[in-house]
Amino acid sequence: MTTLVFGHKSPDTDSTGSPILWSWYLNEIKGEQAEPVLLGEPNTEAAFMLQRWDLPKPRIIADVDADTAVVIVDTNNPAELPASINNADIRAIIDHHKLVGGLETKGPIDITVRPLACTATIMVDLLGDDAAKMPDAIKGAALTCILSDTLEFRSPTTTAHDRAVAEKLAGELGLDVSAYAADMFAAKSDVSSFSDAELIRMDSKEYAVDGTKFRVSVLETTAPGVVLDRKASLATSMVDVANEDGVDQVLLFVVDILNEEATLLVPNDVVKAVAEKSFGASVDGDAVVLPGVMSRKKQIIPNLKV
Repeated sequence: MTTLVFGHKSPDTDSTGSPILWSWYLNEIKGEQAEPVLLGEPNTEAAFMLQRWDLPKPRIIADVDADTAVVIVDTNNPAELPASINNADIRAIIDHHKLVGGLETKGPIDITVRPLACTATIMVDLLGDDAAKMPDAIKGAALTCILSDTLEFRSPTTTAHDRAVAEKLAGELGLDVSAYAADMFAAKSDVSSFSDAELIRMDSKEYAVDGTKFRVSVLETTAPGVVLDRKASLATSMVDVANEDGVDQVLLFVVDILNEEATLLVPNDVVKAVAEKSFGASVDGDAVVLPGVMSRKKQIIPNLKV
């Protein structure tokens, strides 16, 4: 039986690279059959990673069959997983997010959830001495995941250990961290070919606050003006996406990686109230800048109020 390894829907770099890393470990080190798969199209940065390290794009699945062996990485939230996930045979969870609840397993499983910035960091630790056996492509994937999730160590989720693992990998690969990260972020910032709805869903998670359902979307970029020039059409699409996805509101944060701030689009009075209550912001217009806000997990989601 082949074990499917996957992360969350709307796969970012970590949810693309970590399944590849862990499948390599299961196949090559543990001698078990495993396949990395995706729950959607990878974002532009994840696509850059696949091309840069000559890694085949994992196939995309819509759901899982009953009793399929699976390993879940980079999430433990059923809302971000296939609809039939609780009918699958979940073998392990490797994650760095808070526990949400709702997953059911067919027996005891291995669960590793650690307060680190990136799933790939955890995996390198779990490999132990076997990490030295990773081929360059797998090391490159791990490095890309860590630099992505930490925004090249700018994110407040970054730990000294994430940085140490990334710098060790970069040294082994002969890469300059800043130069490589710049190439990654350039790829992430190229969103010209995406529709407004695709941009909104590209890196988003559903989250409820006191009965109000939000789709919390983050666009991390070194060229925020490219996205903000589309504010008017994005505001219209945010209403459409909310209706189509069954949420009450879309919150879209454009994270400026280099200036270390986020711009929240404010299309209506509800989002204006959220901005003021959640971040102490004074809102005047259709957007508000939130200095120092870089992380959905650590700075946005925990502060949301309605």
